[in-house]
Amino acid sequence: MKKLLILGAFIFGAVSSTLSVQAADILKGDPAAGEQKAAACGACHGADGNSMVSMFPKLADLGEKYLLQQTQYIRDGLRPVAQMQGQVDDMSDQDLADIAAYFSSKPRSVEKADPTLIALGEKVYRAGIADRNVAACIACHGARGAGNAPAGFPALGGQYADYVSAQLKAYRKGYEDPTGRVTDGDIKIMRSNAFGLSDMEIQAVSAYVSGLQ
Repeated sequence: MKKLLILGAFIFGAVSSTLSVQAADILKGDPAAGEQKAAACGACHGADGNSMVSMFPKLADLGEKYLLQQTQYIRDGLRPVAQMQGQVDDMSDQDLADIAAYFSSKPRSVEKADPTLIALGEKVYRAGIADRNVAACIACHGARGAGNAPAGFPALGGQYADYVSAQLKAYRKGYEDPTGRVTDGDIKIMRSNAFGLSDMEIQAVSAYVSGLQ
């Protein structure tokens, strides 16, 4: 049973609030309404969800359920993000669902992976690191990084390496420090995986996923 649980999400956590999970399962977003509501988001994330700055994640094709969950966590204070301070505080679950539907309907651009890091990154992504209990990312995020939208596992392919790396380090910190990222539930799936990775391995797997498509 433990092994099955470890095969959860590798990059971004999927569950930490029962209410948020229920909302994500029930609410259906309207992309047309979301386009209007997401106008202010474009300043950082791009009008179509393809951010031009690597510190801001690409929201395009991220996965509707996952994006709704994460914006709920940010709004409700479960996931502090300084750059998002006040941005979604007054939004309803339906507003967030509409925005998630809009951005998730857009195609994502792809980055050029650092060729010096691809081999190590691919090894971590596809095989994990068994002796440190690091699960293979491919189990939840797929061979091409497309994620699993119904399960709430985000698409990673084409995401900025800088952003992926920052989130992995935040999860690694959250394994022992509650000021790190903890939005992966009581099982600490993401925190456990990230805790087993070195800085170089994080850099490599982040680079690798940035070039997946």
